Amino acid sequence: MPRSSTPKRAEETPISGGAPEVDNGVAIPLATVSFPPTPTQPVEDDVLARAQAGDHQAFAELYARHKRRIYSLCLRMVNNVAEAEDLTQEAFLQLHRKIATFRGDSAFSTWLHRLAVNVVLMHLRKKGLALTSLDEAMEPTHDEGPGRSFGTPDLMLSGSIDRLALERAVADLPAGYRLIFVLHDIEGYEHNEIAAMLDCSIGNSKSQLHKARLKLRDALRTSQRREGQG
Repeated sequence: MPRSSTPKRAEETPISGGAPEVDNGVAIPLATVSFPPTPTQPVEDDVLARAQAGDHQAFAELYARHKRRIYSLCLRMVNNVAEAEDLTQEAFLQLHRKIATFRGDSAFSTWLHRLAVNVVLMHLRKKGLALTSLDEAMEPTHDEGPGRSFGTPDLMLSGSIDRLALERAVADLPAGYRLIFVLHDIEGYEHNEIAAMLDCSIGNSKSQLHKARLKLRDALRTSQRREGQG
């Protein structure tokens, strides 16, 4: 299913743009998520064409080139190594079945990412993932500080920070928050796309992202304080 606009799937996909800002005297930036370089387009096109024609060696080449990115995506979405490995294998099984249907309406990597996301979402639905209530009031609660414009770039979550601290903070998010944060701020999906994928409203997606960012800021502030005391 092709994306409606040019996807944010660059070799380095920033979680959020802009320069670091300071919150109560503490800079709380997020890191850039780096991926292995993508092969040159003519080579990729040739391998893809051979794989679509049934060349098993070509399909093995596609697997070798894309498995790390797909595994990384699955791991961020489910936060479980064993499940991420199984879902990566399932994504490539689906690719093997459906590769002939790829028509080039979008980049192959984008199409494959969409396929993998759908595999993970189907798995989560079967597990009965309960997203944190998405119908709660949009006004900030007493511990959230001033109200913010949902869905706009959050400059408090930009720049670079210790990669391990960031990964831990994302992994510790509640499942619903983590899922929408990964889809929006890491994978680059728009709120209307996320709403369609998760069968929720656009406002609900924005609310989840807002609260995920608040929790991340709190976690990163705590991490920085601990390092300062060490």
